[in-house]
Amino acid sequence: MTSDSGSFGAIFDVDGTLIDSHDAHFESWKATLETHEIAYGPEEFRRDFGRRNPEIIGELWSALGREEPTTELMDAVADDKERRFRAMLVEQSPEMPGACRLMRTLHESGWRIAVGSSAPRENVELAIRILGIEGLLDAVVCGNDVQRGKPEPDVFLRAAELLDLAPANCIVIEDAEPGIDAAHRAGMPAVGIVSKGRTHEELASAERVIDSLEDLDASGLGGIIKEHQG
Repeated sequence: MTSDSGSFGAIFDVDGTLIDSHDAHFESWKATLETHEIAYGPEEFRRDFGRRNPEIIGELWSALGREEPTTELMDAVADDKERRFRAMLVEQSPEMPGACRLMRTLHESGWRIAVGSSAPRENVELAIRILGIEGLLDAVVCGNDVQRGKPEPDVFLRAAELLDLAPANCIVIEDAEPGIDAAHRAGMPAVGIVSKGRTHEELASAERVIDSLEDLDASGLGGIIKEHQG
């Protein structure tokens, strides 16, 4: 890996960062779990948003005192939820304000750009197609590519590896506390974006908290990396 401090990488989460998928995720989880006689409300969703499906499903079944779900049942529940979600996403096409502009600006400035998400690959690839950012990305890492999801650092470490950059030369843009924790465990600074359902307080551990990606540019992100490097 290069350690050239002039070579920077930006690793973007997808849900709540590049796309406003809050409502689509909530409604698809709610509808899917209703078929299994499980009530699922905003507080449960707030807790689970940004985590991987097997972890969410396993904890829901355990909390209800149900027998641990088989792999087949977990897969069926997750597949049902994601089919519903992708159908909603296609209808809504919800780019977060400034997402594509920021990525184009970074690309033109010579940055290496990756997506690092806990979501299934089908969802990540759909979001990339909806946004039309295929040509701006140097790497894509999703939940299928690593053993452990956020807040473990695996997604971001793998992204840095694919970018051929040291973790300290990368910055993560995230909307969830587990993602910010994962960035820090990977040795990377993080920017927290206050997307729907999030607050400044819960993202306060990030090096910078913003209300919109329109508040970011290459110079500012580079400054955060340099400050983090000391």
